[in-house]
Amino acid sequence: MNQPISELILASASPRRSELLNQIAVSHRIHPVDIDETPREGESVTDLVMRLAAEKAWQGAAETGGDLPVLGSDTVGLLNGNVLLKPVDFVDAERMLMEMSGNWHEIHTSVAVVYQQCCFQQTCISRVKFRTLDPAEIVAYWQTGEPQDKAGAYAIQGRAAIFIEQIQGSYSGIMGLPLFETAQLLERAGLSCLSGNSGLEKPSITE
Repeated sequence: MNQPISELILASASPRRSELLNQIAVSHRIHPVDIDETPREGESVTDLVMRLAAEKAWQGAAETGGDLPVLGSDTVGLLNGNVLLKPVDFVDAERMLMEMSGNWHEIHTSVAVVYQQCCFQQTCISRVKFRTLDPAEIVAYWQTGEPQDKAGAYAIQGRAAIFIEQIQGSYSGIMGLPLFETAQLLERAGLSCLSGNSGLEKPSITE
């Protein structure tokens, strides 16, 4: 029988990933890491998120001593073969949202767990379809402030939920941490999500 998780290290400053770990009652300590996230020449989006998730987890383990399991994750959106970045201004956001209007785009998310000098990793690809958007809606959405610091100019867990007609794949993966895959990785590492911790305490943050 797998041992309960007393605590793990989240190698990310993302509040959404922390919230998702709380959802499945996994106690965790936040330890952001600084790595070079520049894509390599010819590197596919899937290869990119896999490499970055693993590098974050290994870096977090190196910086925290490696006694606790360390989780790293990376998410990249893809629209018509182009990576979805944060908009530089309204015109950029409007362009992205109009391209997504009535169309599908992909979200590639990889999660890695480093524990006892082993790395366990899994990657998921989800698809999101936007309904047809009216230009006035895009203006109104921009004015909420929500899309201004979001890759792809939208947040699925926010007001943009009203734009999303269909999802294929992992909702939590689109948010940045696929919970099914995360639980599977922890099980493979010999750890159980369903016993031994409440996950209700506010996570601590280390620098």
